[in-house]
Amino acid sequence: MEVRSEALPRAAASGAVCLLSEDDSHAASLARRAEGGDPWECFLRGQQYYEEYEEALVQFEKSKDTDFQALYQLGVMHYDGLGTDKDPEKGVEYMKKILSSDSPAARHLRFAAAYNLGRAHYEGYGVKHSTEEAERLWLIAADNGNPKASVKAQSTLGMLYSMPDLKDLKKAFFWHSEACGNGSLESQGALGVMYLYGQGVRRNTKASLECLKAAAERGNIYAQGHLVEYYYNRKFFSTAVAIARRTTENDNIEMLATMTDCLPAYVAKGVAIAAFYLARCLHLGRGIEKDEAAAKKYYSKACLLDPDVASDLELKANLGRI
Repeated sequence: MEVRSEALPRAAASGAVCLLSEDDSHAASLARRAEGGDPWECFLRGQQYYEEYEEALVQFEKSKDTDFQALYQLGVMHYDGLGTDKDPEKGVEYMKKILSSDSPAARHLRFAAAYNLGRAHYEGYGVKHSTEEAERLWLIAADNGNPKASVKAQSTLGMLYSMPDLKDLKKAFFWHSEACGNGSLESQGALGVMYLYGQGVRRNTKASLECLKAAAERGNIYAQGHLVEYYYNRKFFSTAVAIARRTTENDNIEMLATMTDCLPAYVAKGVAIAAFYLARCLHLGRGIEKDEAAAKKYYSKACLLDPDVASDLELKANLGRI
């Protein structure tokens, strides 16, 4: 399971975004005040340059000792190597400072810091690998489903409890439900699949379709892939083809994952499922004119994106199940 850093919580970032959207004269004033060492202005200046990571690093370094938000951004940048060489130990150190601080100024960052520390323990990067410690920290970050806590931690727990080592599908369903209720697109798609196959919950086709359709409309590629499968299995071949075509138009997995904030592995699975069923329709002339050359292209795409998904579906096809 791949995990990513938690973005700066909105409560911290919103003020920066609002102020930085003002006119150029304000931006110039902001630059002057940042150069004067004002901690808040240094943070805002750093936020302005966040996509230009090297300049952001300079600005955040100026105020990291007095501004927990700058410290948080630096922690992410050092851990992931954004604008600087990777230094996971320093990233972990900064997140620990935030999590252990009793300052009111760090309060809104603690859940996100706990999530990131859980990620470090899960990956064994910058700190000793420990799935148990990752689970403990993610539970702190998730805070019993608190919508103001880390929704990413809630969704990640849903994924964690679906993995072989800690498999507990009832817990997985609980956490995906909490995360979905708090706006997680990733968990909304996962819930649709769990309802569809009765994983951790009683099978419920109506609830499954509601989740999958809503997630698919919001851009969840994994949900789109499962919608293709759903309609194909119910012989709505034209609908399956239409969704599959849209889903397979873009196979830039990293870009799609960034746009939707979904895990790349599940984005790849979604495109692979859609590609395989589109290939099947082209191969057999179901819902579309038969085209074996195009079918081979989509079979190959499915294999390249996710060999395991393609292998499982090929076996089902060979057994006459699809």
